[in-house]
Amino acid sequence: MSMILRRLMTGLVAVAVSLSVAATSPPSKTDTVVADSYSMADFAHVRKYDAHVHANNADMAFLEQARADGFELLSINVDYPDFPSLERQHAIALTLAAKDPRHFHWATTFSMKGFGTPGWTERVDASLARDVAKGALAVKIWKNVGLVEKNADGKLIMLDDPGLAPVAEQVRALGVALIDHQGEPRNCWLPLDQMTTDNDREYFSKHPEYYMYLHPEQPGYEELMRERDRFVAAHPKLRFVGAHLASLEYDVDRIAAFLDRFPNATVDMAARMSQVQYQSVRDREKVRNFFIRYQDRVLYGTDLTFAADAKPAEFRREAHAVWSSDWRYLATGESQRVDMIHADVPGLALPRAVVDKIYYANAVRVFAAPRPVD
Repeated sequence: MSMILRRLMTGLVAVAVSLSVAATSPPSKTDTVVADSYSMADFAHVRKYDAHVHANNADMAFLEQARADGFELLSINVDYPDFPSLERQHAIALTLAAKDPRHFHWATTFSMKGFGTPGWTERVDASLARDVAKGALAVKIWKNVGLVEKNADGKLIMLDDPGLAPVAEQVRALGVALIDHQGEPRNCWLPLDQMTTDNDREYFSKHPEYYMYLHPEQPGYEELMRERDRFVAAHPKLRFVGAHLASLEYDVDRIAAFLDRFPNATVDMAARMSQVQYQSVRDREKVRNFFIRYQDRVLYGTDLTFAADAKPAEFRREAHAVWSSDWRYLATGESQRVDMIHADVPGLALPRAVVDKIYYANAVRVFAAPRPVD
């Protein structure tokens, strides 16, 4: 499976997207380039930070392409069964960070195994403290909380379970961010013919075990969003990052409401660009205004995953293609064909100052060196 496929599947797994740049034509009212926006020629020279990737391969190819394209990386360890073991992810992160600490950063995680048993909280807290001391800039909680993991009574463990509160407080005390992937995209609860993007339609049709529309016994979308919001409200001093646009990707107004409600929260864009593009085809100015208004609260991310069996040269080409396409959409006024939504998508031509924050400054602030607090 190619890297583009991995990157664009739901959550941590991705599904294919074919992006082709439309022929250049005179700008129209819908894609007029703002005088203060960047161009494609600026791409490699502007500092950028991909705040959501997975380096599951110790080969230097990912870092080499990141340096070539002007990126720093935040590689996120995650308790995901299709990834290498947590121990292997940890070892790769330490290896790459040692080789290039300027461009490679990492986030740690923890296993839910043993949750609720004596000593679990203490073991997790100690492990997180060790990882932060070794350089971890964040802690990840994956969607297995809320959808997979169960307690001793056989009930799903939800994000606002009291047993997770001490871990959240440990993350806060360590002075690093908590990255949460809650639920799935809203498309996951819709019939296939009502989904908005082909990547979701293809992925869930091939993975019925993860397709919540077929599993009414599982928590509903709104229930998971409420659980997440209760968690964020309970920890107002925690630096909270809602991965994948906080699973509110289908509606920029709803993302805005989430950010308005929780001033300690930011969101990353990983693996949700097509849902944003779907909206901007219908109302470009609304989406553009969202990014301008919340320019301090959004992090650029892709979910690119450098798998252990990936071919380094192929991965480099595909990573460059993803990064270039996203830059074309966010930073320039150029149009491109996005096959997964069957549309020509004009670029947003965001002002340079906005792009500089979304692509770099916000990540540097949110994932700063640990700032221990009382």
